[in-house]
Amino acid sequence: MSEIKSIINRAKEAFDSGRTRPYEFRRKQLIQLRKMMEENGDKIAGALYDDFKKPKFESYVTEINLCIGEINGMLHNLKEWMAPESREKGLVTFFDKVQVRSDPLGVVLVIGAWNYPINLTLAPLVGVIAAGNCGVIKPSELSIKSATAMKELVEQYLDPECYPVIIGGVPETTEILSQKFDHIMFTGSTGVGKIVYQAGAKFLTPVTLELGGKSPVFIDDTVDMKLVAKRILWGKCVNAGQTCIAPDYVLCNKEVQRKLIEASKQVVEEWYGRNVLKSEDYPRIINNNHYKRVTNYLKDGRIAFGGETKEDERFIAPTILVDVKPDDSVMKDEIFGPVLPIVNVNSAKDAVDFINSRPKPLSLYVFTNNTQVQELILNNTSSGSAVVNDTLLQFAVESLPFGGVGDAGTGHYHGKYSFDNFSHKKAVLIKNYNPIGEAVASARYPPYTDKKMNFMSFIMHPGIRLGFLKYLPYLTLFGVGVFTGTVLNAYMKEQEFEAVH
Repeated sequence: MSEIKSIINRAKEAFDSGRTRPYEFRRKQLIQLRKMMEENGDKIAGALYDDFKKPKFESYVTEINLCIGEINGMLHNLKEWMAPESREKGLVTFFDKVQVRSDPLGVVLVIGAWNYPINLTLAPLVGVIAAGNCGVIKPSELSIKSATAMKELVEQYLDPECYPVIIGGVPETTEILSQKFDHIMFTGSTGVGKIVYQAGAKFLTPVTLELGGKSPVFIDDTVDMKLVAKRILWGKCVNAGQTCIAPDYVLCNKEVQRKLIEASKQVVEEWYGRNVLKSEDYPRIINNNHYKRVTNYLKDGRIAFGGETKEDERFIAPTILVDVKPDDSVMKDEIFGPVLPIVNVNSAKDAVDFINSRPKPLSLYVFTNNTQVQELILNNTSSGSAVVNDTLLQFAVESLPFGGVGDAGTGHYHGKYSFDNFSHKKAVLIKNYNPIGEAVASARYPPYTDKKMNFMSFIMHPGIRLGFLKYLPYLTLFGVGVFTGTVLNAYMKEQEFEAVH
């Protein structure tokens, strides 16, 4: 048996032992994960710097602190979310318990992404732990320093049998995907997402896919352009644009384009100085292959500003492209770099038509102070998330689900959505031996009669669930037999009244 298969089998045995189900175990593991982040923040930030030259500020704000916030929210709500949820009852189940219980799924495979290797691997793990599962963790091999640090720390702070970390490339990932899991969580490209989805289908394993796509930005002339430039460029320059929900391209008219370019030049110089290459606040592209891929986009359209590159440092300056055609290469695939093309449209309606002619985006951004324009775009487009007058911040809102639609992915997580995503919602009915309840429900038993059929049709009617309560006094005054007849007659009269009016 291979080492990978042995690791997965140990996780399955750990789950089958019931170890991960109790509240105290889940709570302890979440506290340990938080402790790991708090005690080793600088070590994690150092690994991210080695992989991306990511500034310490970005490492804490976009990775470490977001994970800690996710853990804190889960700890605050965990006991409540684990408790059985009562559901509305009808006549037949009035004396019984009707519940939804959240069962752990089992062993969950979490395949992380390279662009935010800590956050996009450990934030889903928070939900896996909270829901009472074991989790096999596969970090991306592209951000190898971060992956190595994660393996060392996770196996030091968490139960290593329940939450093992497997390092490796395509061969290791292929072997992992050949095993049966109870759920797979993947964050990454659409191409690899299809492979993961096929691997899950082999075992009918449910799969959550957090993919990418081209997230559009619409800007009109009602906004403060300097502020808009700051918010768009921050979303585009954080992690050197290697963010799945980064603004991918802009839709605006020519005049807005001119104002945006002028404002963007000022913002970039304010942030990074006249020579962005020398700034300690600007990250690098992850590897040479991605560097070459992104620099090829600079051949499309015309560079309005930026465009500086340095191959040996994998550096690409913040760049805006104009005169871009809809069928240019920069408009086909997700850019995943600090290049922002602008496509000209004449109106918000034209922007809606352009967005709807393409695959559904992971995120959509609208900059306007016109509420009618906001509603036009929000109501007539489909996207995983949408933000008005800012970028990226939706990811940090714990109460919002994070996920895609269409080619951008399936399923979602964060906060309660994570807990639910990694739980099975089990329907539970606990019947009581109450004689009154049994008398009401006894019409289901043979021999069958028309009278029984009519009565069963009545008590099974959806509208009875709330409406029947007003007839309960009859039950105590006249007994079950009189009660059922009285209720049935009253119900029939109500139906006749509604039919007339």
